[in-house]
Amino acid sequence: MLSVLESRSIYILREAFHHFDRLAMLWSVGKDSNVILWLVRKAFFGTVPFPLVHLDTSYEMPELIAFRDRLVSDWGLNLVVARNEEALAAGNTFPNGRLSRVQCCSLLKKDALKQTLDRHGFRAVIVGVRRDEEPTRAKERIFSPRNAAMEWNVEDQPPELWDQFKTDFAPDAHLRVHPLLEWTESNIWEYIEREGIPVPELYFDAGNGERYRSLGCWPCTGKFASSARTVREIIVELRATRIAERAGRAHDHESEDAFEKLRRDGFM
Repeated sequence: MLSVLESRSIYILREAFHHFDRLAMLWSVGKDSNVILWLVRKAFFGTVPFPLVHLDTSYEMPELIAFRDRLVSDWGLNLVVARNEEALAAGNTFPNGRLSRVQCCSLLKKDALKQTLDRHGFRAVIVGVRRDEEPTRAKERIFSPRNAAMEWNVEDQPPELWDQFKTDFAPDAHLRVHPLLEWTESNIWEYIEREGIPVPELYFDAGNGERYRSLGCWPCTGKFASSARTVREIIVELRATRIAERAGRAHDHESEDAFEKLRRDGFM
């Protein structure tokens, strides 16, 4: 099963590279985007032939930044750091300002991404979302068009049957490419174990009976009870858990449709 998923994802990555001359990859430095990065290096014989964009909200966990910088150095990656400096300078972002978590995400992630794409002229972005991760993401396509403002019309998505993907879009369209859309959380960890892919230590219990399952900004991301200290123990734990993967992401719970609104507006 993992080999089939791997082969399909590599095919998608190569198709994206072939069809879009201004291509970038969104790198959150979490487990999913590190799996994509590994697949990219397999697809292109040890190289990463396009820039990686990291959305730095200034609220990133320090361990995540240290892991990012180490991998950039070790693998010779072309990193573009995206920050909404104007929004940060205004001082209204969560948790110290007057904005809600969702408003803060919109400024520091969605708007920062839009500014960076415009500045560098990126037309298509590889993103590590999965259908099993969250209900809104289950509606995605592998090659998913947005309009020039990055807005996602979920009711107007191209059919994708028998590995036939639409890649001829309007010149001003913005594309999201999702090589992991059909993977599950368990698949991700099983592949990490099989391949020996490096991931941040934040995913493992450091001895206090807690760990992160999904990584985001530190004011809005909570840990959950877990004694898993190895990849194998995480895999075993996932087979029995009933806790949603993003249960620790506070902004997902601000309102019933908060995350769907964010995604329609251009969020990941």
